[in-house]
Amino acid sequence: MLFRSRSAGCNHIVARPNCACCSAEVRQLTARVNHDLSRRGFVAGGSASVALLGLAAYSGPVRAQDASAPITVFKNVKLFNGVDSDLKAGVNVIVQGDKVTDIVTGDLTPSEGATVIDGSGRTLMPGLIDAHWHTMIAALTVQALLTVAEGDIHFAAAQQAERTLMRGFTTVRDMGGPAFALKRAIDSGIVAGPRIYPSGALISQTSGHGDFRNIWELPGYEGKLSRAEVLNAAALADGRAAVLRATREQLMQGASQIKLVAGGGIASVYDPIDVTEFLPEELEAAVLAAADWGTYVSAHVYTATGIQRCLKAGVKSIEHGQLADEDSVKMMADTGAVWSLQPFVKELHANPDALPPERRQKWEAVWQGTDRAYELAVKHKVPVGFGTDFLFDPKGAELQNKWLAAMTRWYTPASAARAATSDNAFILGMSGPRNPYAAGKLGVIEKGAYADMLLVDGDPTTDFGFVADPDTNFRIIMKGGTVYKNTLGA
Repeated sequence: MLFRSRSAGCNHIVARPNCACCSAEVRQLTARVNHDLSRRGFVAGGSASVALLGLAAYSGPVRAQDASAPITVFKNVKLFNGVDSDLKAGVNVIVQGDKVTDIVTGDLTPSEGATVIDGSGRTLMPGLIDAHWHTMIAALTVQALLTVAEGDIHFAAAQQAERTLMRGFTTVRDMGGPAFALKRAIDSGIVAGPRIYPSGALISQTSGHGDFRNIWELPGYEGKLSRAEVLNAAALADGRAAVLRATREQLMQGASQIKLVAGGGIASVYDPIDVTEFLPEELEAAVLAAADWGTYVSAHVYTATGIQRCLKAGVKSIEHGQLADEDSVKMMADTGAVWSLQPFVKELHANPDALPPERRQKWEAVWQGTDRAYELAVKHKVPVGFGTDFLFDPKGAELQNKWLAAMTRWYTPASAARAATSDNAFILGMSGPRNPYAAGKLGVIEKGAYADMLLVDGDPTTDFGFVADPDTNFRIIMKGGTVYKNTLGA
């Protein structure tokens, strides 16, 4: 087992009935004031709009289980609970509402009116979690994102969110992009998709991994926003004060964690892969601001130098890190940071020969470092999560499951399955009081956990390859007690 899961509390952010501070009079006054504010005022006014539209909040009070909620019984299944390294046969799992209410071994007489799904010995496992996903920008090219209407972006993202769910990923940690509205729509049932832990905008220095301006847009100056900033896909911040503001703006909108880009990247045009980004005091500013809200900072970074700078500043989640060395990995272990690695190997790339030379050179460096990174993670027992990091690549996004299956290159099938379930749930739980789904556990099948589950043809503890073909092998996909796919005909 790489590491164990944990849960945390939740917080009241959006207007609620019977709350004095959320009364109609106060909200109307707030709306008038917010109308005169700039970008930050627009976002604050959005909270009132959320309440008026009846959309789900970023997080809210824990609700008691509804005794009249529909009951579903998964009968005669083999259970992979997301933690143990073997299956338990002859199990019945009872779901009421959006939670698992009981797990019974042996004979069971379902309650009257319950929907019974006969698993016929198939495996029931937790829904998959992608700890590094880009909900809004996974399946649109950079050119499209910078040129099409904002509404087009949201509709395309909603379509991709449903496809993500139908690949069996019931939860994602969104690591950069304007995903707040889509999250609310999914939580409210307006569109189908995974649970989203949003980071909000990528916070980047000028010329950093999140600076998508063209050269002709320079020089930049305060008050002049780029297209990526207008969309809240990126936030350019130079200096401690600007980083503080950008961090707090994402928290204001409902970020469960903060994403900084602290080193060069592959998808960005201007920064080589080896550069270190953000000064120590800038990184520390984001860490302190996030900690004041009870959550943490994650950082896109590849190199050993960048990793060590981030860890010294208090960053708790290293994203990528394929160019780490022994000392930087030891520091991860010593500081208790988690490592959100991705299986960046050439064989999994959709079309490596089609890459332009400048991007091919960056990819080559990362491809060469991936095996070594996983070996160091195992050696030093650094908690590792699974993520994919698809962005700007419509074809690549469809490879999500194949990348997960490839985790057995470094781990046993059971360990790979835990990485995408209970281990990733641990990472999600690091958001503490900013956890938008703290009312139940994720990544496990146990009493009180969210009923996010897959009924599959396959055994994740012995051969994890079946996850590469979800269309064939995922027979039932359930999220929050609702069945989104059922090929059994029950």
